[in-house]
Amino acid sequence: MSKFSIIIPIYNEELNISGLVDEIFLSLIKYQNRFEIILVNDASSDNSLNIIKSLTYKYSNIIKFINNNSNLGQSFSLIEGIKKSLYKTIVTLDGDGQNNPKDIPFLIDKYFSDDKLFLIGGIRIKRKDSFIKIISSRVANFMRKKILNDNCNDTGCSLKVFDKDVFMEFPFFNGIHRFLPALFKGYGKNTFFLNVDHRARIYGYSKYGIFLRLVRGIKDLIKVNRILKEFRRNRG
Repeated sequence: MSKFSIIIPIYNEELNISGLVDEIFLSLIKYQNRFEIILVNDASSDNSLNIIKSLTYKYSNIIKFINNNSNLGQSFSLIEGIKKSLYKTIVTLDGDGQNNPKDIPFLIDKYFSDDKLFLIGGIRIKRKDSFIKIISSRVANFMRKKILNDNCNDTGCSLKVFDKDVFMEFPFFNGIHRFLPALFKGYGKNTFFLNVDHRARIYGYSKYGIFLRLVRGIKDLIKVNRILKEFRRNRG
């Protein structure tokens, strides 16, 4: 089986990081020596960086970290991690612990079992978020599917497995991580989706407001639509 890189952006998650990383190692016992973890500290103002450094000692040669000097956001943190990754296959998940690491093997096994797949995304079937957040997400997903035709019911789920080389072909922008299914499909690459678990946040809080997310989502939707139209036009 091929090797893979796990990229996790971290911003003020001091109470979640250690437990999440330990869960990942427990869930990936059968993949020993086949993966690396890159933790990207996005200029956290809490104790996240020190905890990340301690994890690199605990899991030496497996965990690496990147420290952003300023807060760049989730998309650019992912991009930095992917650029520094060793392997062609990328796994992404949130640093807040809401994605369940037990689901990673299901996505990885499906991905490596079909060489025609370039992205597998998780679909959160029972979201543990506020009512307003769930409803706003459903509205955003409906609009995105209608306009971009990406066949994805939950593009906001951070748990994904995808091809690094294809990802590096996309024009980078802040918000790209929410549109990966549309970009892969728009570039003619096969995608697939699996139902995954979603857990309530135990510590900390969401870093993004509903209104701000909605406004950014509309702008990014327009941007992605333009990117895909330009790609099709250039391809002839």
